[in-house]
Amino acid sequence: MRITLFIPCFVDSLYPNVGMSMVKILEKLGHQVECPEEIACCGQPAFNSGYWEESRAVAEPVLARLRQSEVVVIASGSCGAMLKVFYPQMFAKTEWAEAANELSPKVWEFSDFLVSKLGVTDLGAKFPAKVTFHDGCHGLRELGIKKAPRMLLEKVSGLELVEMPDAETCCGFGGTFAAKFPMISTAMGEVKCSNAQTTGADYIVSNDSSCLMHVQGLLSRQQSPIKTIHLAEILANS
Repeated sequence: MRITLFIPCFVDSLYPNVGMSMVKILEKLGHQVECPEEIACCGQPAFNSGYWEESRAVAEPVLARLRQSEVVVIASGSCGAMLKVFYPQMFAKTEWAEAANELSPKVWEFSDFLVSKLGVTDLGAKFPAKVTFHDGCHGLRELGIKKAPRMLLEKVSGLELVEMPDAETCCGFGGTFAAKFPMISTAMGEVKCSNAQTTGADYIVSNDSSCLMHVQGLLSRQQSPIKTIHLAEILANS
């Protein structure tokens, strides 16, 4: 299968190892991977802020580049929801409506692609640590992804998965929400960190780097020993 890998802007800039881990895994499974460098942002920040016209200007080159792809795999539940769920809404009644509707079923969040599309749960990964999983809001609520990342983690050699209390509660990042309401965002994040700490986990794992960025910042300020890591980085560890 020829897979088009969409690397979100914050992953490209801040967490390149996440993208490289995904490439390593997909190529190990025998697939051909392309990663178009000319597109980066999906337009979500402007969309979430209500600036749909500005968001469409950013999203149109993405649609133009991805519309002919066989399948699009993305390293973020948040950006995956943008392409899969919100593009058809945002481009409705425009000249790009057909392209948005054609792209939507081709878009897969990484963990869901491995489990639901490829039928893969065991990648031969090794990660001797106790971890707890954080469900990113868009991946959970918009894409319905809950079981796939946990199925993958359960097959990792040496890994112990412990669920935190209120695992489905938002971490408080929310993209522009954290900038507009920093005190509320911080308070929500501190609750998430506290819930994770009750598990005794060494790592908080998620399939969304934006959530991990927020949580890791709070953990570092608290001088907590818990670290954060993207699911793909664990699965690529052999």
